[in-house]
Amino acid sequence: MAQTITPSLWFSDDINEVIERYVAIFDPHLPGGARVTRTSHYPSEGLLDFQKANAGKVLTIDFVLGDMAFTAINGGPAFTPNASISFFVRLSDRGSVTALWESLSDGGSVLMELGSYPFNDHYGWVEDRNGVSWQLALAGEDPGPVIVPSLLFNGQAVGHAEAALRRYVDVLGGEIGTLAPYPEPTGPAAAGDLMYGDARLGESLLAAMDSGAPMDVPFGPGVSFIVACDGQAELDRVWAGLSRVPQAEQCGWCTDEFGVSWQVVPSNLDELMERPGAYEALMHMRKIVIAEL
Repeated sequence: MAQTITPSLWFSDDINEVIERYVAIFDPHLPGGARVTRTSHYPSEGLLDFQKANAGKVLTIDFVLGDMAFTAINGGPAFTPNASISFFVRLSDRGSVTALWESLSDGGSVLMELGSYPFNDHYGWVEDRNGVSWQLALAGEDPGPVIVPSLLFNGQAVGHAEAALRRYVDVLGGEIGTLAPYPEPTGPAAAGDLMYGDARLGESLLAAMDSGAPMDVPFGPGVSFIVACDGQAELDRVWAGLSRVPQAEQCGWCTDEFGVSWQVVPSNLDELMERPGAYEALMHMRKIVIAEL
């Protein structure tokens, strides 16, 4: 079944090179490999002024890493991914964890060195050269999904991880899974804040943590989540449940009360965008109105 939420990564004009590199890095080490599944391009007409130089260039690339589908968007230099949203990659082979670490850390920044920790015998956290953050670990006896997105509530957002998981379950359906609170105050996190938590959102697993270390890396459009809705009624309901920042609403994008960015779109958006004038119409919408595409 389709994922309930699809991570979307924001890049600039080097998007082809970036995704080709991810596929080459991950393909030998993930069950199911890695591959590009679809590429779309900017139209030649209907572009906003700041987009006109992109006419005909790659707009999005859909790709799969193991058991998770991603979308990459060529949005220009306005936003970049950061460590507020990372991706757990849990593998049963120690050599594969090491190999991924070496490739992803090349030109990147190490957040936690690859090594043995009380919670995992072979773990490391790295921000790659493109700003995308990966937590690599040996899988346990019941590993679950190979790749799991994880939200790090830090700065002014510390203390909201559990509330966010519960909000997303309410809006998208599913159930709360693990909730492991801090037993005592840890850095900016209070006792009872989430050291680790996760929730099953339909067919997707999402993790969340309150940061126990001082940092200020806010959520933003550099990493967002796409929710594909069947029909206008479902789209309206999900939009109403997530959008809390009116000034951030544009062409199906919105920001929730915690600062996380979402794209709430029709499940047949690719088909709709083939209609004449659909791209120009989309660029002038806030919430998507399917009948007007």
